[in-house]
Amino acid sequence: MLEANKKDRASKDKPRTVILVNHPGSQKDDRASRLLAERGFNIQWVCPGDGEPLPEITEDLVGAVVYGGPQSVNDTNLDYLRDEVAWIESWLKTERPFFGICLGGQLLAQALGARVIPHPEGLHEIGYRLIEPTNGSDRFLDRPLNVYHWHNEGFEIASGAELLAVGSDFPNQAYRYGSTAYGIQFHPEVTPEVFLRWIDEAGHMLEHPGAHSAEQQIQDGGDHDGPLGEWLDDFLDHWIGYPEKT
Repeated sequence: MLEANKKDRASKDKPRTVILVNHPGSQKDDRASRLLAERGFNIQWVCPGDGEPLPEITEDLVGAVVYGGPQSVNDTNLDYLRDEVAWIESWLKTERPFFGICLGGQLLAQALGARVIPHPEGLHEIGYRLIEPTNGSDRFLDRPLNVYHWHNEGFEIASGAELLAVGSDFPNQAYRYGSTAYGIQFHPEVTPEVFLRWIDEAGHMLEHPGAHSAEQQIQDGGDHDGPLGEWLDDFLDHWIGYPEKT
Protein backbone atom coordinates (compact mmCIF):
# COMPACT_ATOMS: atom_id res chain seq x y z
CA MET A 1 0.00 0.00 0.00
CA LEU A 2 2.83 2.38 0.87
CA GLU A 3 4.50 1.70 -2.49
CA ALA A 4 1.21 2.38 -4.32
CA ASN A 5 0.85 5.71 -2.51
CA LYS A 6 4.39 6.66 -3.53
CA LYS A 7 3.64 5.88 -7.16
CA ASP A 8 0.41 7.89 -7.03
CA ARG A 9 2.19 10.86 -5.48
CA ALA A 10 5.00 10.62 -8.02
CA SER A 11 2.43 10.72 -10.82
CA LYS A 12 0.82 13.87 -9.39
CA ASP A 13 4.24 15.47 -8.88
CA LYS A 14 5.15 15.14 -12.55
CA PRO A 15 5.41 18.52 -14.28
CA ARG A 16 2.28 19.49 -16.18
CA THR A 17 3.33 21.61 -19.12
CA VAL A 18 1.32 23.59 -21.64
CA ILE A 19 3.16 24.09 -24.92
CA LEU A 20 2.68 27.53 -26.47
CA VAL A 21 3.45 27.77 -30.19
CA ASN A 22 3.97 31.29 -31.43
CA HIS A 23 5.11 32.84 -34.70
CA PRO A 24 7.65 35.43 -35.82
CA GLY A 25 6.33 38.89 -35.12
CA SER A 26 4.03 37.84 -32.26
CA GLN A 27 4.22 38.59 -28.53
CA LYS A 28 4.83 36.67 -25.32
CA ASP A 29 3.22 39.15 -22.91
CA ASP A 30 -0.29 37.97 -23.65
CA ARG A 31 -3.19 37.26 -21.33
CA ALA A 32 -3.53 33.52 -22.08
CA SER A 33 0.03 32.61 -21.09
CA ARG A 34 -0.30 34.68 -17.92
CA LEU A 35 -3.55 32.99 -16.92
CA LEU A 36 -2.10 29.53 -17.59
CA ALA A 37 0.97 30.32 -15.50
CA GLU A 38 -1.25 31.61 -12.69
CA ARG A 39 -3.04 28.25 -12.75
CA GLY A 40 0.22 26.51 -11.93
CA PHE A 41 1.11 25.03 -15.31
CA ASN A 42 4.64 25.01 -16.59
CA ILE A 43 4.83 27.12 -19.75
CA GLN A 44 7.00 26.09 -22.67
CA TRP A 45 7.28 28.49 -25.60
CA VAL A 46 8.38 27.35 -29.05
CA CYS A 47 8.61 29.34 -32.31
CA PRO A 48 9.12 27.04 -35.31
CA GLY A 49 9.41 30.08 -37.58
CA ASP A 50 12.57 31.06 -35.69
CA GLY A 51 14.06 27.61 -36.16
CA GLU A 52 12.93 26.12 -32.84
CA PRO A 53 11.77 22.51 -33.31
CA LEU A 54 8.30 21.46 -32.23
CA PRO A 55 8.59 19.15 -29.22
CA GLU A 56 7.97 15.46 -29.08
CA ILE A 57 4.51 14.94 -27.58
CA THR A 58 5.49 13.48 -24.23
CA GLU A 59 3.36 12.61 -21.22
CA ASP A 60 4.07 15.88 -19.40
CA LEU A 61 2.58 18.00 -22.22
CA VAL A 62 -1.03 18.30 -21.11
CA GLY A 63 -2.22 21.13 -23.36
CA ALA A 64 -1.24 23.09 -26.47
CA VAL A 65 -2.01 26.64 -27.57
CA VAL A 66 -1.13 27.73 -31.11
CA TYR A 67 -1.14 31.51 -31.40
CA GLY A 68 -1.84 33.93 -34.20
CA GLY A 69 0.64 35.81 -36.34
CA PRO A 70 0.95 37.88 -39.50
CA GLN A 71 1.49 34.77 -41.62
CA SER A 72 -1.15 33.00 -43.72
CA VAL A 73 -1.77 29.26 -43.76
CA ASN A 74 -1.83 29.67 -47.52
CA ASP A 75 1.81 30.81 -47.60
CA THR A 76 3.02 27.60 -49.24
CA ASN A 77 6.67 28.72 -49.03
CA LEU A 78 6.65 28.62 -45.21
CA ASP A 79 7.80 25.09 -44.39
CA TYR A 80 7.39 25.61 -40.67
CA LEU A 81 3.63 26.14 -41.06
CA ARG A 82 3.35 22.78 -42.82
CA ASP A 83 5.33 21.29 -39.92
CA GLU A 84 2.86 22.85 -37.48
CA VAL A 85 -0.10 21.34 -39.33
CA ALA A 86 1.49 17.88 -39.17
CA TRP A 87 2.27 18.38 -35.48
CA ILE A 88 -1.33 19.42 -34.80
CA GLU A 89 -2.54 16.28 -36.56
CA SER A 90 -0.37 14.20 -34.21
CA TRP A 91 -1.52 16.19 -31.19
CA LEU A 92 -5.19 15.62 -32.00
CA LYS A 93 -4.63 11.86 -31.83
CA THR A 94 -3.79 12.24 -28.13
CA GLU A 95 -7.19 13.89 -27.44
CA ARG A 96 -5.46 16.34 -25.08
CA PRO A 97 -6.65 19.96 -24.88
CA PHE A 98 -5.81 22.07 -27.94
CA PHE A 99 -6.56 25.77 -28.42
CA GLY A 100 -5.91 27.51 -31.76
CA ILE A 101 -6.14 31.31 -31.76
CA CYS A 102 -6.70 33.13 -35.10
CA LEU A 103 -3.84 31.73 -37.24
CA GLY A 104 -3.77 28.80 -34.78
CA GLY A 105 -7.47 28.17 -35.38
CA GLN A 106 -6.85 28.34 -39.12
CA LEU A 107 -3.98 25.83 -38.86
CA LEU A 108 -6.28 23.51 -36.92
CA ALA A 109 -8.91 23.89 -39.65
CA GLN A 110 -6.34 23.02 -42.29
CA ALA A 111 -5.21 19.99 -40.27
CA LEU A 112 -8.86 18.87 -40.30
CA GLY A 113 -9.17 19.33 -44.07
CA ALA A 114 -11.05 22.67 -44.11
CA ARG A 115 -10.14 25.68 -46.25
CA VAL A 116 -8.94 29.07 -45.03
CA ILE A 117 -9.92 31.83 -47.46
CA PRO A 118 -10.10 35.65 -47.69
CA HIS A 119 -13.38 37.49 -47.35
CA PRO A 120 -15.14 37.47 -50.75
CA GLU A 121 -15.40 41.27 -50.70
CA GLY A 122 -11.85 41.83 -49.48
CA LEU A 123 -12.90 42.89 -45.98
CA HIS A 124 -10.60 42.82 -42.99
CA GLU A 125 -11.75 42.29 -39.43
CA ILE A 126 -9.62 44.53 -37.20
CA GLY A 127 -10.92 45.83 -33.90
CA TYR A 128 -13.70 44.74 -31.56
CA ARG A 129 -16.66 43.00 -33.17
CA LEU A 130 -19.70 41.27 -31.73
CA ILE A 131 -19.92 37.48 -31.86
CA GLU A 132 -22.89 35.36 -30.80
CA PRO A 133 -23.23 31.79 -29.56
CA THR A 134 -24.78 29.07 -31.68
CA ASN A 135 -27.31 26.59 -30.34
CA GLY A 136 -24.50 24.09 -29.77
CA SER A 137 -22.25 26.52 -27.93
CA ASP A 138 -23.13 25.13 -24.47
CA ARG A 139 -20.27 26.05 -22.08
CA PHE A 140 -18.14 27.84 -24.68
CA LEU A 141 -20.14 31.08 -24.92
CA ASP A 142 -23.38 31.84 -23.13
CA ARG A 143 -24.06 35.38 -24.42
CA PRO A 144 -23.09 37.79 -27.21
CA LEU A 145 -19.62 39.19 -26.62
CA ASN A 146 -17.45 41.86 -28.23
CA VAL A 147 -14.07 40.31 -29.03
CA TYR A 148 -10.86 41.60 -30.57
CA HIS A 149 -9.89 40.72 -34.16
CA TRP A 150 -7.00 41.26 -36.52
CA HIS A 151 -7.26 39.13 -39.69
CA ASN A 152 -8.32 39.09 -43.34
CA GLU A 153 -8.87 35.35 -43.82
CA GLY A 154 -11.35 33.00 -42.21
CA PHE A 155 -11.72 29.27 -41.72
CA GLU A 156 -14.42 26.99 -42.99
CA ILE A 157 -15.83 24.41 -40.59
CA ALA A 158 -14.36 20.96 -41.12
CA SER A 159 -16.45 17.82 -41.34
CA GLY A 160 -16.98 16.53 -37.81
CA ALA A 161 -16.40 19.92 -36.17
CA GLU A 162 -19.14 21.93 -34.46
CA LEU A 163 -19.65 25.66 -34.99
CA LEU A 164 -19.81 27.44 -31.63
CA ALA A 165 -19.90 31.17 -32.40
CA VAL A 166 -20.79 33.36 -35.36
CA GLY A 167 -20.10 36.92 -36.49
CA SER A 168 -21.24 39.25 -39.25
CA ASP A 169 -18.43 39.75 -41.79
CA PHE A 170 -16.71 36.44 -41.03
CA PRO A 171 -19.53 34.08 -40.01
CA ASN A 172 -17.35 31.29 -38.57
CA GLN A 173 -15.85 32.56 -35.33
CA ALA A 174 -15.27 29.47 -33.19
CA TYR A 175 -15.58 25.71 -33.44
CA ARG A 176 -14.86 22.55 -31.49
CA TYR A 177 -13.49 19.25 -32.77
CA GLY A 178 -14.05 16.33 -30.47
CA SER A 179 -14.33 17.36 -26.85
CA THR A 180 -10.96 19.05 -26.30
CA ALA A 181 -9.85 20.88 -29.49
CA TYR A 182 -11.03 24.46 -30.10
CA GLY A 183 -10.30 26.91 -32.88
CA ILE A 184 -11.26 30.58 -32.72
CA GLN A 185 -10.94 33.50 -35.15
CA PHE A 186 -10.54 36.23 -32.55
CA HIS A 187 -7.90 37.27 -30.00
CA PRO A 188 -8.98 36.97 -26.35
CA GLU A 189 -5.30 36.86 -25.35
CA VAL A 190 -4.74 40.42 -26.60
CA THR A 191 -4.94 43.34 -24.18
CA PRO A 192 -5.03 47.02 -25.18
CA GLU A 193 -1.30 47.22 -24.45
CA VAL A 194 -0.69 44.53 -27.05
CA PHE A 195 -3.01 45.86 -29.75
CA LEU A 196 -1.53 49.34 -29.38
CA ARG A 197 1.82 47.77 -30.24
CA TRP A 198 0.23 46.05 -33.25
CA ILE A 199 -1.19 49.38 -34.39
CA ASP A 200 2.24 50.96 -34.03
CA GLU A 201 3.87 48.15 -36.05
CA ALA A 202 1.17 47.64 -38.71
CA GLY A 203 -0.99 50.73 -38.64
CA HIS A 204 -1.15 50.81 -42.43
CA MET A 205 -3.60 47.90 -42.22
CA LEU A 206 -6.18 50.17 -40.61
CA GLU A 207 -6.73 51.66 -44.07
CA HIS A 208 -8.20 48.37 -45.30
CA PRO A 209 -11.99 48.03 -45.66
CA GLY A 210 -13.57 46.74 -42.47
CA ALA A 211 -10.76 47.84 -40.15
CA HIS A 212 -11.54 50.09 -37.20
CA SER A 213 -9.51 53.20 -36.56
CA ALA A 214 -6.98 53.35 -33.75
CA GLU A 215 -9.23 55.80 -31.90
CA GLN A 216 -12.21 53.47 -32.08
CA GLN A 217 -10.13 50.50 -30.94
CA ILE A 218 -8.83 52.42 -27.94
CA GLN A 219 -12.34 53.53 -26.99
CA ASP A 220 -13.77 50.03 -27.47
CA GLY A 221 -10.93 48.50 -25.48
CA GLY A 222 -12.03 50.47 -22.43
CA ASP A 223 -15.51 48.96 -22.73
CA HIS A 224 -14.77 45.42 -23.91
CA ASP A 225 -11.35 44.32 -22.65
CA GLY A 226 -12.57 43.47 -19.15
CA PRO A 227 -15.45 41.20 -20.23
CA LEU A 228 -13.22 39.56 -22.85
CA GLY A 229 -10.60 38.78 -20.21
CA GLU A 230 -13.27 37.33 -17.93
CA TRP A 231 -14.50 35.14 -20.78
CA LEU A 232 -11.00 33.77 -21.42
CA ASP A 233 -10.51 33.03 -17.73
CA ASP A 234 -13.79 31.08 -17.64
CA PHE A 235 -12.98 29.28 -20.90
CA LEU A 236 -9.61 28.11 -19.62
CA ASP A 237 -11.32 26.65 -16.55
CA HIS A 238 -13.51 24.55 -18.82
CA TRP A 239 -10.77 23.80 -21.35
CA ILE A 240 -7.92 22.70 -19.10
CA GLY A 241 -8.67 23.59 -15.46
CA TYR A 242 -5.80 23.48 -12.99
CA PRO A 243 -2.94 21.01 -12.41
CA GLU A 244 -3.65 18.25 -9.92
CA LYS A 245 -2.62 19.18 -6.40
CA THR A 246 -0.90 16.76 -4.02
